[in-house]
Amino acid sequence: MTPEELHASKILPIPGMLPAIARRWSPRAYADRPVSDAELRLLLEAARWAASSSNGQPWRFLVGRRPGTTYDRIAATLVPFNQQWAPLAPVLILAHAVARTPHGNTNHYALFDLGQAVAQMAVQAAALGLAVHAMGGFDRAAAQQLIGPQEDFLPGVVLALGYPGNPALLTDADMHAREHDHRARKPLEEIAFSAPGVPFGGDEPHS
Repeated sequence: MTPEELHASKILPIPGMLPAIARRWSPRAYADRPVSDAELRLLLEAARWAASSSNGQPWRFLVGRRPGTTYDRIAATLVPFNQQWAPLAPVLILAHAVARTPHGNTNHYALFDLGQAVAQMAVQAAALGLAVHAMGGFDRAAAQQLIGPQEDFLPGVVLALGYPGNPALLTDADMHAREHDHRARKPLEEIAFSAPGVPFGGDEPHS
């Protein structure tokens, strides 16, 4: 299977779904191709216009481009497994959130809002032929040193960003196999309900 065939095989055959959502997936193999300033700015704009609690917009993005000191510092926070593949991506982003509201209270929705912004970035990336892979495998203490005190900022995820590449670049056999796995999710009946214990689409009890 060629890289093009692999990426085409990841497109979800769900009628009516937005094409960018159907194409979005999280590769580990990235092409040796830079992301342009215009593309990167558009992705950040997509994140900027996400919804947030009270329009607080708590998302923040530390952007590292290869080669560069910020890129290297973000890469150094990754766990060894992610350090095997993430540096293939030309951009690494440390996504984090402001921990408090403008009134100084704990922002309980900060990471939820950050997730919405990252999701919009990932969908916009798919629309441009790019891919975002979000990683939870990083040293949070090291990331905290990059973004500031814990009372001010909450580390969220590290994002690898770039054009999907050839899985042959992945030397780890398990990683290579994962790249070829079919996309799978739990059935809708396991995640959506018409009433407690009643799968969505089933008979809703009447009062």
